[in-house]
Amino acid sequence: MHASPFNLLAISVALAAALGIVPSSFAQDAQHPKVAAAAQAVNAKVVAWRRDIHQHPELGNREVRTAALVAEHLRELGLEPKTGIATTGVTAVLKGGKPGPRIAIRADMDALPVTERTGLPFASKVTTTFRGETTGVMHACGHDAHTSVLMGVAEALVAMKDELPGEVMFIFQPAEEGPPDGEEGGAEEMLAQGIFRDFRPDAVFGLHVFSTLNAGQIGVRGGPLMAASDRFNIVVKGRQTHGSRPWGGVDPIVAAADVIGSAQTIVSRRQDISKQPVVVTFGAIKGGIRYNIIPDEVELVGTIRTFDEDMRQQVFTDLTRVAEKVAEAHGAIADAQVPDTKGNPVTVNDPDLTARMIPSLQKVVGAGNVVDPGLTMGAEDFSYYAREVPGLFFFVGSTPKGKDPKTAPSNHSPEFFLDESALDVGVRALLQVALDYLDDPPQG
Repeated sequence: MHASPFNLLAISVALAAALGIVPSSFAQDAQHPKVAAAAQAVNAKVVAWRRDIHQHPELGNREVRTAALVAEHLRELGLEPKTGIATTGVTAVLKGGKPGPRIAIRADMDALPVTERTGLPFASKVTTTFRGETTGVMHACGHDAHTSVLMGVAEALVAMKDELPGEVMFIFQPAEEGPPDGEEGGAEEMLAQGIFRDFRPDAVFGLHVFSTLNAGQIGVRGGPLMAASDRFNIVVKGRQTHGSRPWGGVDPIVAAADVIGSAQTIVSRRQDISKQPVVVTFGAIKGGIRYNIIPDEVELVGTIRTFDEDMRQQVFTDLTRVAEKVAEAHGAIADAQVPDTKGNPVTVNDPDLTARMIPSLQKVVGAGNVVDPGLTMGAEDFSYYAREVPGLFFFVGSTPKGKDPKTAPSNHSPEFFLDESALDVGVRALLQVALDYLDDPPQG
């Protein structure tokens, strides 16, 4: 056993306030008395859940085992979970013993088609077929942590039920990374199936472990936080011929390469990136099967990230035009679906809610460890919840202390590594935010 960091934090804050180092308002804000004990009580379970889920990852809309684990835990807590929402989603509502506001807390459950290379004793060995390719499956984005953290938060809040003011909805969501082709899923589908219809929260909260911060840090900002995300699909169609006789056909590989090169000017020459950042990324190229055959077609898929709606629409127009006209210049045809599915909007933190809850996050890790991460080009479908009600989404550092997060394997890397102390930070942060909000909700 060791001394609670909260005791040390309280002493440090009081001393700093006396010396005028931190604002007195923060110094006077006390950590919620139940947070440290509650987080400590569930910590071992949270770590065990995380390792189990990590070892048994499931792709979007296929989180059958994970959802069953979550639902069984909620039942053991005395809650009545609703299952099968948006295919595999799970929700449950905790009614406190006192009147108060309503809040929702969300975690995502899906993994990625990534072959793990961490060397962990509980590393995933799962494989699947994705887009016609055999690949590993890995929690390379940390959703295993999010799920286990919210399971721990649910247990902690149920233990406080009699003294808890208000109600809390726990949302365990599938397919944040996107549903399989031809299926609906994720946050938008959870909402479409009515999770906020009978339970309309006053605020919604969520978190994401992030490699760009060290363990013990929290990243948060009001207003835009994460980019809008859109997917595109471009099929460049030529005419197959022998590799020794390229003049006998139309080479879609050369045309596709030219499309990719020309598309780079969309950001560098056609967008005013002094206004907002823009990213156009090609993530996969598929075409051909043999070294001496020029194929009929090449498929290009990728992602677009934006913060401004006008810039977003302009990228759609420009990428479509580049694909079609460049392909035409090579005698090929481009079928450009830009975007090819409905994307995620910008994730925006409600400014008032953020300002109100930043002191709560500071109580967890200290004022100096709550940082503004700046605009993040990653995307999140938490954005759909935050368009319905005031939302707060924040990052929890996952890179071990002493390791430079700039060089650490990033989220979505096969070597993505989570310092498990981030689990404790996540539990304490969500508990602190939830309890502070329920105890003292915004007026009006």
